Amino acid sequence: MALSVGSKAPAFTVNDQDGKPVSLSGLKGRKVVLYFYPNDMTPGCTAEACNLRDHYKALQKAGYEVFGISANDEKSHQKFIDKEKLPFRLLADTDKAVHEKYGTWIEKSMYGRKYMGTARITFIIDEKGVITEIIEKVDTKNHADQILGGTSPAPVQKAQKKKSLKPTKKAPAKAPKKKK
Repeated sequence: MALSVGSKAPAFTVNDQDGKPVSLSGLKGRKVVLYFYPNDMTPGCTAEACNLRDHYKALQKAGYEVFGISANDEKSHQKFIDKEKLPFRLLADTDKAVHEKYGTWIEKSMYGRKYMGTARITFIIDEKGVITEIIEKVDTKNHADQILGGTSPAPVQKAQKKKSLKPTKKAPAKAPKKKK
């Protein structure tokens, strides 16, 4: 059964980075961002996690509780959180049971080689446990903006690009000195 907007989010219970169980039923009454990502400390996953970290207050203000989930174990998650100073919890789905329920454990292909891995997909779940949005084309550097529907502050990357596009005053070139 493929999940769609309006579907009841599949129930789950998995451990977070500290070994504490987290269950969807325990989150009733709260809006949840459940983002599936392939691997701790890889470039794309780090960009996504850091974007959510940088806009975490805006996500909280909008009422969201954020959870990242991957097949990495608790120890790997804890290192990732410590290294990137992530303010939200990461869930360890080492047996891929939650991935299977959400349809995020898929066949992938790289350089002609096929393998199984995590699809980068985010599910937005309302207070009643119903999926209200599925983001399948995740922009790792602007993911918070995708979740908030364009209401988050301008992403740092864009602000830096805009700054660098401003014309700069250059000192006039000096004429080369003539040899005598």
